[in-house]
Amino acid sequence: MAFLGAGFLMQGQNKQLLYDFTEIPQSLLLNPGAQTDFKWYTGFPALSGISFQAGSSGVSVNDIFADDGLDINDKFRDRLIRGMDTRDELSGTYQLELLNVGFRGKDPDTFYSFGIYNEGDGIGYWFQDYAILAFEGNANSLNRKFDLGDLKTRGEIVNVFHFGINKRINDKITGGVRGKIYSGILDFNSTRNKGYFVTTEGQNNLLANTLVADMEMRTSGMNAVWDAQDEGTLGSTILKRGFFGGDLGLGLDLGLSYDLNEQTVFTASLLDLGFIYHANDIRTYTLKGSATIEGVEILPADLVNVNDDFYQDLIDEVEAFIPFEINDKSYLTFRPTKLYASLRYNFGEPVDSKADCDCGITPASRNRNRAKYVNGLGGQLYMINRPRGPQAALSAFYQRRFGNFMAIKTTYTVDKFTATNIGLGLNLQAGPVNLYFMADNLLAYRNVAASRYASFQLGINIISWGTK
Repeated sequence: MAFLGAGFLMQGQNKQLLYDFTEIPQSLLLNPGAQTDFKWYTGFPALSGISFQAGSSGVSVNDIFADDGLDINDKFRDRLIRGMDTRDELSGTYQLELLNVGFRGKDPDTFYSFGIYNEGDGIGYWFQDYAILAFEGNANSLNRKFDLGDLKTRGEIVNVFHFGINKRINDKITGGVRGKIYSGILDFNSTRNKGYFVTTEGQNNLLANTLVADMEMRTSGMNAVWDAQDEGTLGSTILKRGFFGGDLGLGLDLGLSYDLNEQTVFTASLLDLGFIYHANDIRTYTLKGSATIEGVEILPADLVNVNDDFYQDLIDEVEAFIPFEINDKSYLTFRPTKLYASLRYNFGEPVDSKADCDCGITPASRNRNRAKYVNGLGGQLYMINRPRGPQAALSAFYQRRFGNFMAIKTTYTVDKFTATNIGLGLNLQAGPVNLYFMADNLLAYRNVAASRYASFQLGINIISWGTK
């Protein structure tokens, strides 16, 4: 239950409401090649980009604890222990911006942005065989091999320092690139486990237990954080590790927008092509080897003198065959790479842009490329690389602009968490002050406990478009 509860504090990855919502500066973080018309912007520190999502692809809180007249032990066994499988997961990310600034260069077709954000990412797949073994034991599972590879989990907390360049290449193509430096605060991962545990008929005793294991758990920064919590220095330790005092890595984002015609736009981006090298406060725990144990042989004459030495002999025998070791070797992890793509058809009346009309490659293209339409309709694809293979989500969206002071975007998303995810995003512009709020899976708010997914994003920015 601790694992299940922790999972509901984890979050999903997809930000389909924010992607290509170009009125909002944070959309550049999802596509460095987005079409922008800002002169400059700045976010309020710690308020300009906040996102939190929570999801479970297997069960909800309501599935276990609903007052439906069913025995909770039966629900726990049928819906959780045996109802979930190793493809079910608890996963995601949170994000908090610390700094976000963007400005147009001397070349009006080039826009620069930079900043810092803190991000936590994690995933845990359901360890089905472990759960069955712990809940039911092995008494009725003779000759069944319990798969140790069911344990797959990883997570990290990291500060990301980034600098991006957005360039309108011609009247059809806008491209962008964003470089990143990762400063790792903590990391854990255990994704390459193999082996099994099986109980068979014994020769010297009634039963024989065989364990074949090749398991590894790698951590970085975990001990430093735990020690700091005990010592009352947690804040300073996190700040130190988050600002180049922990593990370091490099990454890259790529993106583009392509006008297929005056009203149809294709966009795509590839995010977090990068790695982190972990060499600070490393603990790697390994369990490798194999052994068959039939228990400690006790002769009849020894029955009156049974003591703890018999049990210690059993422990020593297991450890001799399957050594448990701890080392501090450095290791490399790759970020969970994400892919976005969209196709949008704009229609209705054009909306005059607030941007300076003198910025553009040619006089003929300036107003056309800066024009925004009242309506936008289209679809989006999202994919993320995960330990058990890529995950995907498909979204249909509709966007509506109300002059230059308000815009809304609604999405319908299908993914492994839910097939009825309706989301709504609202962007408000009061002079230079920009506010946005977004929430997913709105239908689930009728019964939050029954929901397997929830999400919100919000932020405050100051935006300038220059003088016309």
